[in-house]
Parts: sequence; C-alpha cells; structure tokens
Amino acid sequence: MDRVIDKVIIVTGAASGLGLADANVLAREGAKVIMTDIDPEAGQAHADAIGAHFITQDVSEEASWAQVMDEVEKSFGRLDGLVNNAGIAPIATIESTTTEVWRRVLGIHLDATFWGCQSAIALMKKTGGGSIVNMSSTAALIGLGPYLAYSAAKGGIRSMTKSIAIHCRQEGLGIRCNSVHPGSISTPMVHKALKSLTGTDLMAEEDPEKTRLALGIGEPEDVANMVLYLLSDESKHVTGAEMVVDNGDTVI
Repeated sequence: MDRVIDKVIIVTGAASGLGLADANVLAREGAKVIMTDIDPEAGQAHADAIGAHFITQDVSEEASWAQVMDEVEKSFGRLDGLVNNAGIAPIATIESTTTEVWRRVLGIHLDATFWGCQSAIALMKKTGGGSIVNMSSTAALIGLGPYLAYSAAKGGIRSMTKSIAIHCRQEGLGIRCNSVHPGSISTPMVHKALKSLTGTDLMAEEDPEKTRLALGIGEPEDVANMVLYLLSDESKHVTGAEMVVDNGDTVI
C-alpha cells in the first residue's frame, strides 16, 4: 500500500468520476493528494473522507493555476505528480456545436492541460522531477461523431502530451508526461451520455452491475490503476506514451 508513498500529487476534477477514483487510489497507496474541483462542497467532503487536501479551482481560469501551485508549494514544499483530469463532454456534432460550446470544451480540456503542465513543470523542476498524467480518451484515437469538440480537445491533449514528454527528456528535467485514454467507464458523465444517446439509465436498472458488464463498460478504478502506475516509480522508463484502457474497443 505504498506505491506512491509521500508523493505530493494534484488531481483536478476530483469531486466525482475518474478524478475521485484517482484520488482514492492514490491516497490509499500513500500519496499526499491535493484534490481540486469547481464543486467545493462535494470536493471538500470527499477530501475529508480520504485525508486529502482540497482546493476550489476552475481549471479553465489561468490565474487559478498559479494560486493552486502557490498553495501546494507553501503547504507541501514540492510537487511530484499532476493528473489533468477535469473535463466535460457535451453532446454536439459538427453541425450542432456552437462557438460557445467549442470554446468552453477546449478551455476546460486543452487550455487547462496546457496551463497545468506548464505550471507543474515549473514547480517540479525545483525538486528534480515528477510525473504528469493527462486524461485523454479513445475519442482522441477514433473520433466520436456526437462529440465534436470533445474529440478535438482530447486529440490535442494526446499530441500535447508527446511534445511535453520530448521537451522534458531533451532538457533533462526528470519529468515524465503520459496520456491515458479510457473508453466507456461507469462515471456520471458516461451515464448521462448513455441516457441521452440510447435511453439506457444504467443506475436505474434492476441490476446495474449486470448491465454494466453486458455493455462492456469499465469501472473508474480500471483507469485509476493505470494513473497510479504512471505516477509511481514503476513507470520510470515510460514517457510520451498513450495508455489505452478500453477493453479492446479501439482494436476491434
């Protein structure tokens, strides 16, 4: 239970879904977890439950990143890991996506990942390195018709991650950067999409677990375990990789 013992790790969008699963697994494995989210009530409650530190943050606001990093440095003196997880996935095709939706999705995903990586690197350099995990999606690999902006943003995160990994290696910073690409995972975001696109209310099923398995939908911990690996020293030779967690959906 000590795969990331005493590592100081930030997880964004940590009040629910994949971010919450990441925070739970990392805390269980000994990390000093800083959870950030736009929802202070849920975020603080979950942080209290697992012994984590919570900071209210809108990742799409550039100034919020300096504030988070300042608080982390003052409270912990270092940063060893960052999980850029916060995201939204409004359903909209190329024909129905508005400029407002486009900019909002790219702001929360692409802009926030850029600012998060940039500010994390500046802090990690002070203590000799670290690991960054950027949450992408299988949408970055195959594209999803009903998710134009989301697919574009996740594709950008995939490429950005590789560029950052190359830079950090060439500069000898001791900082690794990898992306994780989940398929369908049982989170509130996916439940909402299922209900909207297919009419299936997973949580209202008589046996939600049986339905989840029948639909081939994974559990949040499936992704969190990959994140844990990438933040641990077990992955010290892994950087610039795209780690797919989709039960083979993109292979078939």
